Amino acid sequence: MPKLLIATTIPETMYAFLLPYVQHFRQQGWVVDGMAHNISGFSPCVEAFNQVWDVEWSRNPLSPQNFRRALPKIQKIVEQGQYDLVHVHTPVAAFLTRCALRKLRTQTNLKVIYTAHGFHFFKGNSLLKNLAFGTMEKVAGAWTDYLVVINREDEAAAHRYRLVPPQRVVYMPGIGVDLVRYDPQQVAAEAIATVRQEMGLSDDDRLFLAIAELSPRKRSLDILQAFAKLNTPNVHLAFAGSGSLLPMLQQQAQDLQVKSRVHFLGLRQDIATLIRASVATVLVSRQEGLPRSVMESLALEVPVIGTNIRGTKDLVVQGSGLLVDVGNIEGITAAMRQILDHPQMALTMGHQGRQHMAAFELQQILGLHESLYDKALYGKTLSYENAIKD
Repeated sequence: MPKLLIATTIPETMYAFLLPYVQHFRQQGWVVDGMAHNISGFSPCVEAFNQVWDVEWSRNPLSPQNFRRALPKIQKIVEQGQYDLVHVHTPVAAFLTRCALRKLRTQTNLKVIYTAHGFHFFKGNSLLKNLAFGTMEKVAGAWTDYLVVINREDEAAAHRYRLVPPQRVVYMPGIGVDLVRYDPQQVAAEAIATVRQEMGLSDDDRLFLAIAELSPRKRSLDILQAFAKLNTPNVHLAFAGSGSLLPMLQQQAQDLQVKSRVHFLGLRQDIATLIRASVATVLVSRQEGLPRSVMESLALEVPVIGTNIRGTKDLVVQGSGLLVDVGNIEGITAAMRQILDHPQMALTMGHQGRQHMAAFELQQILGLHESLYDKALYGKTLSYENAIKD
C-alpha cells in the first residue's frame, strides 16, 4: 500500500484540521506519517500517525537555519521513509519541504502535493509583501506536482500567475466540515445551559461569539469596539481562543466599560456548544483561506458576521450571514444590531447556512483527496473535476 507523509509547520495544525485524513487513509491500509516542529512531543499526533518526524525549522522560510539544518533533515526523512506521496500544508513547511525534495522528485517516483490554505499574497495586502510571497510561490511551484487551492480567489491567482501548469491546479472546497459532528440536533440543551451559566448569562441575555486566535490578523479589537457601540445591557460577547492580544483586549474591555459582558474563554473543546449558545458568530479578519469556524457555525445553523474577503465570502452566501468591509467597525455594529432586531431573519440565515455546507461536507472532501492521490500516483483521471465546478 502507498506511503504518505503529511507535513505542516506546527503539529497543532495537524490536530485542528488534518487528523480525519490521517484516520481515513490509515483505514484504507496506507502508511501515514507526520512531520512538523516538535511533533513528537504532541501526543494526539503521535497516537494518530504511524510515525512522526521532528523538523526544527524557523517560522521565517528564508532563515539560514532552515537551509543548513531543516532541508538536509527533510531529505533524510523522505529517503528513509521511502514515501510515495508527500502532502504539505502551511507556508513555511510547504516552501521548505518542496525545496528539499526538488531533486528527489526527478530521481524517483515521489509526488509532492501542496494545499494552500490561503496564499500570503492577496487583495488588500501590501504590494511589497505580495511581490515577495508571490515570488516564493512561483519558485516553489516548479517543485510541485499538484497545487490544491481552497477558495476561488486563490484559484484565479494560481492560474493568473501560472504558479504550476493549469492542469495541475486543483480546486477543492476547503478541508471539510463534519456535518454529523456539527449537527444542531446533536448539541444538548443541557450543555448549552451549562456554558451560558458558566458566563453568568440569564435566559434573556444574548451572546455573540468570536472563535479565533487573538492576533492582529484576526482584528479582534474591531469586534470589541463594535460590540461596545451596541450599548445594550443584555448582550454579551465571548472570545474563544488565545493569543498575544489577550492583555490588551482585556484592558480595552475595561476602558470601554463592557468588561462585565465580555468573556475571554481561552482555547475550548466545546466549540459546537458555544456556537449553539450564540445568536451569531463574528469573524472580521483581514486574511483567511477558507475559515473553519465559519463552516462550523453555518453547519450548526448559526449565522455569521464576517468580512468581505477571500474565503469568508465563499462561505457566507445565499443569505447565511452578513458581510462587512475590513476595519468597518460601524458596519460590524450595524450587523450585530440587525441580528438582534430580526431574530426570525437570523433563524432563516442559519437554515440557509447548513444547506450551503452540504458542498463542504468532510466525506466529500475525503473522496476528492482519494481521487487526487490516484491521479498523482497512478495517472487516473480526476473523477471530480466537473462535479465541483460552479
